Amino acid sequence: MESKKKHKVFVEGPISPPFIADAIAKHNSKTNIGAHSLFLGQVRNDRVGEQEVVAIEYTSYQEMADDKFYEIREDAFKKFPLICMHIYHSLGLVKSGEISLFVFTSSVHRKEAIAACEWIVERIKNEVPVWGKEILSNETSQWKLNT
Repeated sequence: MESKKKHKVFVEGPISPPFIADAIAKHNSKTNIGAHSLFLGQVRNDRVGEQEVVAIEYTSYQEMADDKFYEIREDAFKKFPLICMHIYHSLGLVKSGEISLFVFTSSVHRKEAIAACEWIVERIKNEVPVWGKEILSNETSQWKLNT
């Protein structure tokens, strides 16, 4: 299989619902696709002691992360019969309830799309140098959050 080009993965701030909807809509013309699988990673408002997580500040060693995302993408196309796949990850501040990771796989059949999506998410979580610092409710003034 020929090598795929590097795609822009990082999005500044949260990944918006219209962005996700647009990504899905762009596949309407690809009539050889029979299934899509999506993973949406959302910031949750966990409790840390008496405080609540109100956001996560994502940072990355971007050059290394871009290389790792590319490697994961290439490996996914070798391992699974995918027609399309997309990965988007947030950088910067993402509030609780907002999306920070969007993985979208497409194939002829559902089992392959679902298996690939899960496999990609696990590789991202285990291998990509992206870090999240939890912002607690008592720290909101220094982060300029409108919660």
